[in-house]
Amino acid sequence: MVVLKLIIKNSFRHTLRTALTVVGLAIAVLAFGLMRTIVDAWYAGVEMSSANRMITRHSVSFIFSLPLSYKDQIAKIPGVTGVSYANWFGGLYGDPNQWENFFPRMAIDPETYFDMYPEFIVPPDQLETFRRERNACVIGKKLADEHRFRIGDAISMEGDIYPGSWTFVVRGIYTGRDKSIDETQMLFHWAYLDESIRAVQPGRAGNIGWYVLEVDDPNRMAGVAEQVDALFMNSRAGTKTETEKEFQQSFVSMSSAIITSLEVISFVIIGIILLVLANTIVMSARERMREYAVLKTIGFSSARIVSLIGGESLLIAAIGTAFGIAGTFPICQMFAEAFPTFFPIFNVAPLTLILCVLIAFGSAALAALFPAVRASRMKIVDGLRAIG
Repeated sequence: MVVLKLIIKNSFRHTLRTALTVVGLAIAVLAFGLMRTIVDAWYAGVEMSSANRMITRHSVSFIFSLPLSYKDQIAKIPGVTGVSYANWFGGLYGDPNQWENFFPRMAIDPETYFDMYPEFIVPPDQLETFRRERNACVIGKKLADEHRFRIGDAISMEGDIYPGSWTFVVRGIYTGRDKSIDETQMLFHWAYLDESIRAVQPGRAGNIGWYVLEVDDPNRMAGVAEQVDALFMNSRAGTKTETEKEFQQSFVSMSSAIITSLEVISFVIIGIILLVLANTIVMSARERMREYAVLKTIGFSSARIVSLIGGESLLIAAIGTAFGIAGTFPICQMFAEAFPTFFPIFNVAPLTLILCVLIAFGSAALAALFPAVRASRMKIVDGLRAIG
């Protein structure tokens, strides 16, 4: 109890210095938490990938299309229990310089797509209406809330990949099965896209972007991939079949330089945490060498002196970490609201919080190491001569 009282009093003896250290630690912890959350958000699509879904795309690049006629052939391959398809649409909605106006827009097969993605929950009556109307679309709840779209609203946009003026009517709003599901997509009929393109660019009609395969056993995925790709090896459009996780990972790898930079910055922040705390603890310990010598004189052991220094370091780290973590949630919430469609899934992961705590307390231990060793080895005579 005596040691604990001394730790608390020593920690707040220099109020301004302690306060500045706490603020510095809090900012560093907050920055680390934000950086890690951004990296996690980038990998969100990879993490939410289904274990039994596969993607078949063009063997050269995702930007090249595949014939719709492949669907029936893929469906006959042993192990494949379902096949659907989708096509990236693009398009320009509103001011293209505004982040909130960029959201995924895809043409899909309305009869099979939602069966392949049960994590997208659409009310049955809305789904039925969507399937009946060619220019209907289904949008995510987060997207609807962001733009205040309601059932029956018309969404107009200009095409870029597919030129022309396009109008879609909102007939359904889907919600995610849990918080890890992207609710910012807009999905509409592939037939509507194909019919419009056939009228102006017949050569582009009858093609889709990629196929979504459902496999009965994840252990059979490698064999299914080989059979699908072998089936179209000598066709005009070869294929590459991979797990949904690998497919999503390929998009993340395109931004590898950015992600690497964020990870490097997060480790730099760890160094900042250590330096900020070490500076305070070293200064405090140097000022109190004479006091430690007096304590040794009246019977305090070296272990207790070390506990005083280590305890002060850990207490300051705990306070700074607590403020940093408390500030991480509102800052991440503000960040998510500023980029709602660019980062559709932006949640502070429990692992991020654990890392913040471990790094802060690890830094506290390292910061206290040198002054604690010095104080424990100090001779009483030398300590009484010390000038703080």
